[in-house]
Amino acid sequence: MSDNDNARDGAVEKELAGVPDELLDNGENDSGEGGLDEALNALRTDLDKAQQDVLYARAEIQNVRRRLEKEVQDVRAYAATAFARDVLSVADNLARAIDHFPAELREDDKLKNFFAGIEATQRELDKVFGLHGITRIASTGLPLDPNQHQAMLEIPTDEVEPGTVVQEMQAGYMIKDRLLRPAMVGVAKKPG
Repeated sequence: MSDNDNARDGAVEKELAGVPDELLDNGENDSGEGGLDEALNALRTDLDKAQQDVLYARAEIQNVRRRLEKEVQDVRAYAATAFARDVLSVADNLARAIDHFPAELREDDKLKNFFAGIEATQRELDKVFGLHGITRIASTGLPLDPNQHQAMLEIPTDEVEPGTVVQEMQAGYMIKDRLLRPAMVGVAKKPG
């Protein structure tokens, strides 16, 4: 064996150093192709599985991204919920003040502007509620909706169908499509 042959064998051994034994042709297979075909098929199977795993991973990433985007939108839309609930008591007090202001005092020259200021404050509060998606729930004259109304008492009457809201004790509100506070109502029932 010459020095050239030894150098060539050393170079070949260096090239094959990282190749798994099952891929090397050690002269054990007479055709020399069977082991290589099996290894090639195994690699193709592994490649197909890896491609499928990549597709699943991409789909999962897209699903996570969509969920996060929806959560961010919900946080933005409903971030003021607790604050809005607290401000509803202010709206209730303003409404009570307007409802209980005597009619004769509304025309009094000294109190007319005071009453107009209270009404303007209520209109401004309603406007701000509207800007933030807070709406009042309709109740009087409608059938009781347990998703929006809380029945506080039953009122015997023949004037409307049983189950109809006949009195609103406290206004209810929605924030966008979620219940902020149910309307507290009195519901008609058959007398007797």
